[in-house]
Amino acid sequence: MDIIKDPQEMHTWSREQARQGKTVCLVPTMGFFHEGHLSLMRRGATLCDRVVVSLFVNPTQFGPNEDLSRYPRDFERDMALVRQEKVAAVFAPTPELMYPPGYQTEVRVKVLSTYLCGKSRPVHFAGVATVVTKLFNVVRPDVAVFGEKDFQQLAIIRRMVTDLNIPVRIVGQPIVREPDGLAMSSRNAYLDPANRAAALSLSTGLAKVREAAAKGERSVAMLADMLERHIHSFAGARIDYASFIDGDTLESVATVDTNTVLALAVHIDGKVRLIDNGYVLLGSRG
Repeated sequence: MDIIKDPQEMHTWSREQARQGKTVCLVPTMGFFHEGHLSLMRRGATLCDRVVVSLFVNPTQFGPNEDLSRYPRDFERDMALVRQEKVAAVFAPTPELMYPPGYQTEVRVKVLSTYLCGKSRPVHFAGVATVVTKLFNVVRPDVAVFGEKDFQQLAIIRRMVTDLNIPVRIVGQPIVREPDGLAMSSRNAYLDPANRAAALSLSTGLAKVREAAAKGERSVAMLADMLERHIHSFAGARIDYASFIDGDTLESVATVDTNTVLALAVHIDGKVRLIDNGYVLLGSRG
């Protein structure tokens, strides 16, 4: 497995794979790998001849007072995990290499970026769209795999690729959960035992909504009220948003149908912000 830090070297590596007739799948990450990340790598290995994992904590997607400085990092641990997968190369640039002096270009997906996480993190998705565009230009993948836990991010990347005619096929990979239902996230490392228990408010809230919908409840107002009371019954849990949205447009809906997604962001003890999502009607699309 090659570990590459320089963007030009990465670009040269990818061009050589193309010259050999090999297809490349990119798995973009910020590191601190867990089973969710590894599932993306395994999916990529089924889709292409070569898997490239990017490992880059992207500063432009963090706003003021967010957790850039304390975002969990452990490069050697990550390399030990990734070496157990079918990964051909890791691209691990520094911020200085990705954003050299004089850098001033930004990519924005105007409407989709204003919903959900975009309301409380206004700079986040411009940073995501910009860095993913750069990664696509550097690595030149045929396919890129993203986790469905970041539902809005996946929608934005798909829109960006379509709008800018970027020749990369985008594949979504289902959420990987802990045995108790908590969606796997690098930020779970921030949780102490009490906060870990409160974090279950997201997955159990989603389960309660699904149960009520399966029994015939279709009113978003009724489901949202039940969900809010459930989440706030957990000590330290505070809702950022709990939105019932159309799975394609991300716009809010008033009545549940087969394309309705519940998207959640919850602050735990004011320190950790976790997200989760899922289609409300199981068996419809997710």
